Amino acid sequence: MTKTTDFTAMFKDVMGSFPVDTKAMEDAFKSQAALNEKLSGVALSAAEQSAEISNKWTKETLAKLTEMSKAKTEPADYAKAMTDFASANAEVAAEHMAAFAEVAKKVQMETVELLLASGKTMQEDAAAAVKKATDEVTAATKKATAAK
Repeated sequence: MTKTTDFTAMFKDVMGSFPVDTKAMEDAFKSQAALNEKLSGVALSAAEQSAEISNKWTKETLAKLTEMSKAKTEPADYAKAMTDFASANAEVAAEHMAAFAEVAKKVQMETVELLLASGKTMQEDAAAAVKKATDEVTAATKKATAAK
């Protein structure tokens, strides 16, 4: 009878010739964690600035409401107070919306900068990993061919 070839040993030898680089995975995880930390910092900073803008806007509105709610001697004064409040509120709203837009613009710019820097780093890491893997495969192939 013919004897079947034991492929288990052959596959074990082949897979042993291709080492797995766990350091590359660890470095990728660390890079991703660092990127997430920076992106979280950008988001938290924007949230803090937005809260400050909202707080300031609320305080200004309440101050104007306090002024508007004071008792007046003439009925026409109530209409004037409402008009003054509405125009002042519209002006303040425009200022605060512009401040929110600045925060959003800053977040967008910082996020793009972080992602571009991260992409460049990942590209360099990937190129280095591919070169290392190619060198190792070439060396393993030469070793395997020389052994025969």
